[in-house]
Amino acid sequence: MSSKQPTRVELLQGTLDLLILRTLLAGPSHGHSIAKHIQRTSEDLLQVETGSLYPALHRLEAKGWIGASWALSDKGKRAKYYRLTQVGRKYLIAEQSKWDAFSRAMSLILKPSEEEAQ
Repeated sequence: MSSKQPTRVELLQGTLDLLILRTLLAGPSHGHSIAKHIQRTSEDLLQVETGSLYPALHRLEAKGWIGASWALSDKGKRAKYYRLTQVGRKYLIAEQSKWDAFSRAMSLILKPSEEEAQ
């Protein structure tokens, strides 16, 4: 593992919703935990700021893609836990399929073919 600090990557427009929904696929979680999961899973390349996270969570809740309820956190504090709804799960599957296709297309374009490399 490199000791060099990874460079943070700016989130592309529209990807935060997908990252949140994918995180909630594992089960209910509170906002801070969602942000930390995204950061850890991306090997610290993605960092979701509070000013972006909570408006996104409210937007996803308004669309019916996530639900929310209050509960006590592991530390005994009251926290709002978010969970993926059936509608959100369907949206995630559809968007993940689109993202996979887009990612493949970008990879094909950005990685030179053997002909181009010569």
